[in-house]
Amino acid sequence: MTEQGKKILPNTEAFERDLLIAPSGFREYDARWLYPEQLNLRGVTLLGMGIGTIMQEEGKNPQTIAVGHDYRSYSSTIKNALIIGLMASGCQVKDIGLALSPVAYFAQFDLDCEGVAMVTASHNENGWTGVKMGVERPLTFGPELMSRLKDMVLRGAVKQAPGGSYIYVDGMKERYIADLTKDGQMSRKLKVVVACGNGTAGAYAPQALKAIGCEVIPMDCGLDYTFPRYNPNPEDLEMLHVLSAKVKETGADVGFAFDGDGDRCGVVDNTGEEIFADKVGVMLARDLAQVYKNPVFVVDVKSTGIYHTDPVLKELGVTTDYWKTGHSYIKRRVNELGALSGFEKSGHFFLNTPIGRGYDDGILTAITICRMMDRQKDKSVADLREALPKTWSSPTMSPFCPDETKYDVVDKVTAHYEALQAAGKPVMGQKIDSLVTVNGVRVTLEDGTWGLVRASSNKPSLVVVVESPVSEAQMHAMFEEIDSVLRMHPEVGEYDQKLKAA
Repeated sequence: MTEQGKKILPNTEAFERDLLIAPSGFREYDARWLYPEQLNLRGVTLLGMGIGTIMQEEGKNPQTIAVGHDYRSYSSTIKNALIIGLMASGCQVKDIGLALSPVAYFAQFDLDCEGVAMVTASHNENGWTGVKMGVERPLTFGPELMSRLKDMVLRGAVKQAPGGSYIYVDGMKERYIADLTKDGQMSRKLKVVVACGNGTAGAYAPQALKAIGCEVIPMDCGLDYTFPRYNPNPEDLEMLHVLSAKVKETGADVGFAFDGDGDRCGVVDNTGEEIFADKVGVMLARDLAQVYKNPVFVVDVKSTGIYHTDPVLKELGVTTDYWKTGHSYIKRRVNELGALSGFEKSGHFFLNTPIGRGYDDGILTAITICRMMDRQKDKSVADLREALPKTWSSPTMSPFCPDETKYDVVDKVTAHYEALQAAGKPVMGQKIDSLVTVNGVRVTLEDGTWGLVRASSNKPSLVVVVESPVSEAQMHAMFEEIDSVLRMHPEVGEYDQKLKAA
């Protein structure tokens, strides 16, 4: 997409002179593009001016903004182009350099900045870039602000303003780690495997966990933007399998997997069992509810049904709110409700006051799990996992579906199940007990088995999750049911990972 509407290719004169910024890069709560196929530096500068213009319109004065970048070969170049646009629109930029997303969020508080712009494509494959942004700490953009930004940038309706400035801030890594570890060392000695997939978290996580007294076994912590072994994605079974093998090989107490920009955390217990993040959230909720009275937790619609049915959480006076999937949605909901924490199946954990500041931080999550184990001195992570009510859950599966059609497909799938429910027709021989349509469609049957279909906010794909409290076979049956409905739509392609037959 260009100002003239013609196609621009990399390595051409037009790429250097004209504007390239694909509309599809503006997602629900952040922005992601293939670089340079969908975005050039002129487009990035215009994006920066758009963020600065929104700060003007939101009445931010002064327009102070913390800006960082992840470890990709082109991220610092993207960041510099973004900074030019921010300064042109009157922003006082505080450049924190190489960072994680939670380091940038921390910098908003530590440097007293109104805004944040973090150049990262998170766990997306090399070749992607993007920006996570916000103008009200600790919140990041949601659909309304992203829609405003998209319209403003694509129309070129940005505003220049005086007062722009730039300063590079040294030592942010050390300040961030000192803040994470301010509660001191634990009394329990834990051996932990730290897997970073050669993403930016490798520059932070081992040091932070050592500082609270853990014996750290680093795995793939050297930074390498080609991601030579596996993608740094704690939902990716390849990453978890490698971590599991290392935990068993070393006899570690727990294994942590961090994504590319460090705002997510995956967990493997001492037996090598890979624990989905929503179950980790239940374990944390059980522990934190004993420390903080009658807490409220927010969880996303992809998460286990245990939050509502667990007798331990009920006895401890826990209130759980199921909400839309997405880091900006959950973060905002945690803030609105004053919840103690939010949990997302993808591995985002939002620890709020007095533990954190309400934003998602994978390393703080790992530290909080370690401190949970410090309180549970006679129990292993496997003991805590096994104490949960039994369910059979799938990983998050992502069949390909183009950005242009994925929401329409979800609408049609939702309509399909709404029609079945209205007609009283069975699914897998059962009545539909409930449909939750706050974010895609979550179909729950009479026996508690459920399946979810929603559109990915980050990539051209759908999101599919299934769970059953009855049996593994019933979980697989629900997946086959959901998949059979998706196969009615030729736009839906292959899965990134798929359940095999039971």
